[in-house]
Amino acid sequence: MNSTGTAKTKTPDRSYSSQAGKPARRSYAPRYWPSWLWIFFLRWLAMLPLSWSRLAGSALGFLMMISNKKRREIARINIEMCFPRMEPRARQELQRAHFRVTGQSYVDLGFLAWAARARLERKTEYLGLDHYQAALQSGRPVILLVPHCVGINFGGAMLSRWHPACTMVKAQPNPVINWLLARGQTRYGARLIERREGLRPVLRALNQDLSFHYSPDEDFGAARSVFVDFFGVPTATLPILGRLARSANALVVPCMTRLTDKGYEVKFWPALANYPTGNEMMDAAHMNAAMEAGLREMPEQYMWTFKIFKTRPGGAPSPYG
Repeated sequence: MNSTGTAKTKTPDRSYSSQAGKPARRSYAPRYWPSWLWIFFLRWLAMLPLSWSRLAGSALGFLMMISNKKRREIARINIEMCFPRMEPRARQELQRAHFRVTGQSYVDLGFLAWAARARLERKTEYLGLDHYQAALQSGRPVILLVPHCVGINFGGAMLSRWHPACTMVKAQPNPVINWLLARGQTRYGARLIERREGLRPVLRALNQDLSFHYSPDEDFGAARSVFVDFFGVPTATLPILGRLARSANALVVPCMTRLTDKGYEVKFWPALANYPTGNEMMDAAHMNAAMEAGLREMPEQYMWTFKIFKTRPGGAPSPYG
């Protein structure tokens, strides 16, 4: 969902801004009819008690795990690298729990898109909200440091209930999925900035007192990254957060959304102290340490199916083969 900017390209028919209100015209082509069937199924599930739709999500997660060998293997490798001292059985259970909550989060896309606002609010708990409010009251812009957890879409949407916010998104090839994601993400008025637009719109939004929901934990290769530890593994890490915080004079508040049996928890931590320093290595290490600390509280929620360790120091081969 979130990432840093890249060069602009012409993809007008994938524009989120054009699909937040209504689906793109091409989404009604016959090739997308199966996607619409899935959308109707999600909308029906959104009318059921959350405990019932979560059962459907658990079943979906199980099917994803047994049918997608590639993603299952990526998750296994990532978990082994990050938790080398964990017992093999415990790692297997962590992997199963991850696919379970992933399936539930997919089903919850319909819940986010169509459930009544009062119901969304009843199902959302905020922890450490005072940290976010203190940052907002400081008079400085606020960047929310948000690693890629399964609840990232839900949290990004609900945060705009408290303060106007923007988030960076990557448009998908399927316009029906774009429409569904945009409908959910903008329930409370969040502004969506496409990755292809770069960081200039983000800086403008920060100057306009919008918070920025930022997820920097993707592997964009060695040329754009520095190598610092993440779960004890040297990881190609974008040094963008420190630069952005310095340019905007912004506070950085770690924030993570956790899928629970009853709904979602959106948790905030205190703003990063003495950040940024201007040293890219130190700032990237501080950022990764903050994300890791939060993720250790809910490891099954992280998107372990990402190739987060694809780029290795010194051009060593990828662990994913």
